Amino acid sequence: MWKFVRKTGVLLLTLSLAACDTQLVSEPPNSSEPSELVEPSVEWNRNDVYELGKEPLNVSFYAHYSYYNMPKWGGDPSSKWIMENKKIHIQPISVEGNSPSKLQKMIAGRKLPDLIWGQRDVDLDRLRQAGLLVPLDDYIEKYPNLRTWAGSKVLNLLRSPDGKIYYFPNYYSDRAYGNAGYVVNKKIYMELGSPQLETTDDLYLYLQRVKERYPDVVPFESGLAQEGHGIDQLFSAFKEDNFSFTRYYAVVDVDSDQMTSIYKDKGFRESVKYAARLMREGLMTQDAFTQTEDQVAEKLMSGRVAVYAGADPVKLAMPAHTELSANDPDNGYFFIEPIYRSGLDKSKIYPGTYNVLGWNVSAITTSAANPEAIFAMLDWMTGPEGSSVQLWGPPGPDGYWDGFKEDGETPNFTTKYSEDPEGLAKIQSVSGDMIWVGNTKFLDQTKIKFEEALPEEKQNWATYWQKKITWDSQGDATPFINLHPMPDTKEGDIHRKVREIWLKARADSVFALSDTEVEKILDNAHELSMENGFQTYLLYITDKWHENLHKLEGE
Repeated sequence: MWKFVRKTGVLLLTLSLAACDTQLVSEPPNSSEPSELVEPSVEWNRNDVYELGKEPLNVSFYAHYSYYNMPKWGGDPSSKWIMENKKIHIQPISVEGNSPSKLQKMIAGRKLPDLIWGQRDVDLDRLRQAGLLVPLDDYIEKYPNLRTWAGSKVLNLLRSPDGKIYYFPNYYSDRAYGNAGYVVNKKIYMELGSPQLETTDDLYLYLQRVKERYPDVVPFESGLAQEGHGIDQLFSAFKEDNFSFTRYYAVVDVDSDQMTSIYKDKGFRESVKYAARLMREGLMTQDAFTQTEDQVAEKLMSGRVAVYAGADPVKLAMPAHTELSANDPDNGYFFIEPIYRSGLDKSKIYPGTYNVLGWNVSAITTSAANPEAIFAMLDWMTGPEGSSVQLWGPPGPDGYWDGFKEDGETPNFTTKYSEDPEGLAKIQSVSGDMIWVGNTKFLDQTKIKFEEALPEEKQNWATYWQKKITWDSQGDATPFINLHPMPDTKEGDIHRKVREIWLKARADSVFALSDTEVEKILDNAHELSMENGFQTYLLYITDKWHENLHKLEGE
């Protein structure tokens, strides 16, 4: 059974570790009262395909992430083009810094947004169970892009227990993808003699040298450690075939074919000791658990980071690289192969994972007056034209692409694509935060076709390193999707308690003053978790994992 979980060949994103373990703190409204939420004002014929641009389409949008702030719609070239040419107007609903509280307020006030974007987790599933999400099956059959590009495997994995599909996936693909890994400051690396950077010992010695020679530089930048960034990548260095990471507070025991406590895992314990050592010796950013993404971006942009690890270092490192290398080709950032502990098989080390369903999902609520119009928008966004506009800006001879080749899928990239990487990076640094139904397969295969025809110095920085390193070093975690229990169950209550213990132990352990203290924190967290029913939770997620394996083996 376990043999199914393996590394596969080659393929984008981010993502996959930006998981947000939020949950509702009260019951959603009774599903027998949808009329209080739904007051359709538009009638449409199901036999007619909705035509985007024929009339203004106003969509209220809510991102279920406490840290997410949507850029101004129409403020960047991509969304401006969509607004002007497709008459799509997105009105974001502020999360107010607390996604569980905000979602609860909207439900209590009977005012759900038209569109919710978030994790495939318990919060969205509770809305589904309460009858507050629109099934998408009829629209999937009617509109071509999701059906064509996702295929039956992805669509079947999206099916809920009632057999219907309620979620539109983001960054789905049938090939490997992902950006997780390690980025290194090129100028600092060369000035230090371009030493070997392969093992955890190599990395530690390198960070020491950085600290000695560059006192104003952060040797190891973790990014948002409260989301697991940076420290999850360090964990990957100490464990072969690590597919579940820390998102379930458990690891796979290959002998028993069971999910077992992460606190007892040798590789995890070694990684925490390593991270704590970096922290107490000043080799890791000291505000790893409190800094903002903007602060991380500023450090990278100014070149004050020697090594940066994360779930998606491309997002912040690409614009920083473009800025630093503009006037000095020896400056900027580059990816290295995944770091691993000496003695381990480096081909089995995965700093990040991917799954065929991608990152998160969009769901249309029953508050939407015209759900078909919203689906038509999402289906267009995930298709060739929508994807191209979002990632490469408006089409036209003065843009980065100008229409499609005869196949109707391959963009005609202009010379500006390779000659103005800085301008393209600026577009993507904003538009990337508004790609809610990304089509990884289309985007990646399109980029590869074009980039391979260019000389190396003209290739897009992100695409070059994705093809060279990151896509081939992500593990297939598809069997580990959707393991979390519903919150209003016994297992869900245990999960909530275990999660609270986990969050405290993770932060405390990284700031431990010795290896002995690390061990004590992890042992105490394990014991406290067990006292709160951890074993019951582990058995639950083991069964869910096995169910996923059976589904995938049956494809």
